[in-house]
Amino acid sequence: MSSEFLTSPVRETAHRGDDDLLSAGLGLPGLRGAASAFADAIAPTPAELRRRAIQSAWKGIAHLDQLGIGIATVPGREYQAFAKLPNARSPHRVLVQVPDAFDAKARCLVVTASSGSRGIYGAIALAGAWALPRGCAVAYTDKGAGSGYFDCASATGVALDGTCAVAGDAQLEFVPAVYTADAGIAVKHAHSADNPEGDWGRHLLQAAAFGLSMLNDALPQLAPFTPQNTRIIAVGLSNGGTAVLQAAGLDDDGWLDAAVAVAPNVNVPGHGRALYDYATEAALLLPCALANARFDDAPFARATPTWAARGANLHAAGVLHSASANAQSTEALERLHADGWSDAALAGAACVTAFDLWRAFAATYASAYTRSTVSQMPGGFRFAAHDTQGRSSAATPTERAAWWADAGGIPPGAGVFLEETEPADTADPALRGLLIFRDLWTSGTVDAARLRESVAAARVRLPRADLPIWLVHGLADGLIPAAFSSEAYVAWLRANGREPSYSPVPQAQHFDAFLALPGFGKRYVPLLPRGYAALDQAWRHIAAR
Repeated sequence: MSSEFLTSPVRETAHRGDDDLLSAGLGLPGLRGAASAFADAIAPTPAELRRRAIQSAWKGIAHLDQLGIGIATVPGREYQAFAKLPNARSPHRVLVQVPDAFDAKARCLVVTASSGSRGIYGAIALAGAWALPRGCAVAYTDKGAGSGYFDCASATGVALDGTCAVAGDAQLEFVPAVYTADAGIAVKHAHSADNPEGDWGRHLLQAAAFGLSMLNDALPQLAPFTPQNTRIIAVGLSNGGTAVLQAAGLDDDGWLDAAVAVAPNVNVPGHGRALYDYATEAALLLPCALANARFDDAPFARATPTWAARGANLHAAGVLHSASANAQSTEALERLHADGWSDAALAGAACVTAFDLWRAFAATYASAYTRSTVSQMPGGFRFAAHDTQGRSSAATPTERAAWWADAGGIPPGAGVFLEETEPADTADPALRGLLIFRDLWTSGTVDAARLRESVAAARVRLPRADLPIWLVHGLADGLIPAAFSSEAYVAWLRANGREPSYSPVPQAQHFDAFLALPGFGKRYVPLLPRGYAALDQAWRHIAAR
């Protein structure tokens, strides 16, 4: 099968003995433990980087004490490359894992995309954990996001093997088209100028093509591998689930045998709400609304003293009409209810608000949607390293060396921070930027029009009538409320004669990894085991045909 979309040679590596496909030899105890060490912090080896990247991916997605699935030792080979869509400026990274115990009778390829904006292993806890022990190969894509950061000051980025290299000395995962030395740190999702979200489905289908091609190379005695003789299951969590549902609407040639989406951020034409809309609304109103007594026992709803100023500041800005603190809280809550938020989702969103994730997401998505350069992010924001005093500084070689393994694709994290060029109000430091981000959705400016156009480009298309689809979503999800995404998608499918399987989970929120935090484990249940169960159902359905 042709792989003319590749922009780099394919890197093949073997992973056996104490370095397997699923946990890089760490097993469950090692995945739970401290960050996997580098012998030389400035120059970690590709094997060390891979091990830590896999560990970071597991820890960022799963609650390792409540997986509901074993972590097997799976020897095999990996094939990795950079791939590019025809009109893209930057590549997406693709990876295929082929277990030595590949099931030649079942001939299965699971294709997946990273959750959030994570790096290439960002779906291993869902797709890899389920597929590899069953003898299925897995094809991954970072869908045009990932952890291949570029440091503008040193002109260094990430090579195919994960190591740090200078632009021009090696092919890098991401180099911004335009940058200056003082621009800070460029992040592919925010600064590629590609609006990658509009192409997540195409990224996933390209990863499937790469998977079939690599199976031909890895198992020539069983070749050719084609969509007609190989079962292809698409699965993803969060933004990875979005990629699956986008791909389902683009799969005109019938490559996919089943699609499984867990807590997808899906943008449905004429139904639900787009992430940027409800995220920027929640970022402004939630600190005020959460003051209501009904959220007294919600984890992190009372965590941030600066929230006390939000109601008065929104009143001063003309966003809220009420003058007293209690009335402002009531008004904010009523507005969120009117716009579709449930109390369960609002309680689940308290942690998102406390960790200032809304602002981090808004900065990244606003930049991506407006196709801004690293030097011209909306609102005067930028990504930069900090010194020990919290001041902007040059990234150290140690920090740069670990980005590919440690970064989550959206700063802050891994020594990269979100900065504002204008001084913030110390009583409510996030407000200035949040008002700017909300204005990009509600105003009539040129940038706002460009942003809404990019959001519209990410809407899903109707899948073919015979494609079986499973959706799983937590009803306490405060980052991607089910009412705005999965429920809207399911209603749209059913109105158009499709019959998806939908499993709402009443006591599940978005982040299984948060279940270890105070208050979370008693209030919420993990979502990943429900994803594995949906994959089991998809497998039985395909096998019965």
